[in-house]
Amino acid sequence: MERERNSLNQQFDYQLAFLLFLLFCTSIIAIYGAQLTATQYETNFVVRQFIYYILGCGIVASVMFFDSEQLQRLTWYLYGFGIFLLLLLKVAPESIAPTIKGAKSWFDLGFISIQPSEFVKTFVILAISSVLIQHQQSHQQKSIGSDLFLLVKIGAVSGFPLILIMQQDLGTSLVLIAITAGMILVSGISWKIITIVYSSIALVGITLLYLALRQQELISAVLGTKQYQMARIYSWLDPEQYPSAEGFHLLNSMKAIGSGQIFGKGLGNSDVRIPENHTDFIFSVIGEQFGFVGTSVVISLFFLLIYHLIKVAMETNEPFNSFICAGVISMFVFHVLQNAGMTVGILPITGIPLPFISYGGSSLMGSMMAIGLVFGIRYHHRTYMFSDR
Repeated sequence: MERERNSLNQQFDYQLAFLLFLLFCTSIIAIYGAQLTATQYETNFVVRQFIYYILGCGIVASVMFFDSEQLQRLTWYLYGFGIFLLLLLKVAPESIAPTIKGAKSWFDLGFISIQPSEFVKTFVILAISSVLIQHQQSHQQKSIGSDLFLLVKIGAVSGFPLILIMQQDLGTSLVLIAITAGMILVSGISWKIITIVYSSIALVGITLLYLALRQQELISAVLGTKQYQMARIYSWLDPEQYPSAEGFHLLNSMKAIGSGQIFGKGLGNSDVRIPENHTDFIFSVIGEQFGFVGTSVVISLFFLLIYHLIKVAMETNEPFNSFICAGVISMFVFHVLQNAGMTVGILPITGIPLPFISYGGSSLMGSMMAIGLVFGIRYHHRTYMFSDR
């Protein structure tokens, strides 16, 4: 019994747990600093974030005990459950799923609000990983035809929830696209096909951006985008034209980060007002109050996290686990780049939170579910005789 306990103790990923602890400390400090500058809220966001982290740790502890075989058996049930929740949002009454900015994306249960799309991202990672494994088993000999068939299957698995989420939240839709794109890169599909497909997608993206500037009504009719979503693109390209509307967040975010200079103004000291700065614009708070040094520390923490996830992906002996890691890495990399990029004007504002740091229950617990899969991969890692690892 003692030997078994020691073995399990060695399998727990303490390095990943320590990185999460550092991100937790960063989140609490940053939200506390944001809360000191915003007097319009009566809610103590620090306490609530602490509670969300406790719940998130419970999710990690639950998820990590499922090995790869159990996860593969549960994958399609979880995927189906996620689709069910997204469909339920569309027909649920306003008392349960209120319409916010013309879209239903939250279940308001009174004591807690839940955004299903945050959990669907992890379900899609599992589903694509399962598709890749099943395809490898049934197509031992690769060909152009089999690669195209795999690409269609991946597109179908991610496309259905993407269509549903696109009507609710543009930011989460982009995350799903990033997850799919990242997992296609490691799927084994021929690079010739990938190059053609990605070049075509880039061409379509440029065309859509051009039409968004020239034919706004056409884009809204075809993609079903809301006016506020389009306004974010316009304010990104020319924020000075929207100083009191969508451009207000971007202009003040850049002003806040720039005014922080090297060492920042200190915890709780802020001269620039940014609404909801404890959520999507928490990076701006860190930049203003802790300066370039503070933002560099945060970026370094995420760099170490991604490095560790890559290390886990390379060390695992099971392809299914490697695909899961690829999906989780793609999700977090996009989250960090998009969130940090939008606060300094490099990328448009999409409402994507900074993982593990921004305030938010669904976002945090969704991220914890994804990271719980990585804990499980390390926890159930097997070392085989004559292995060179």
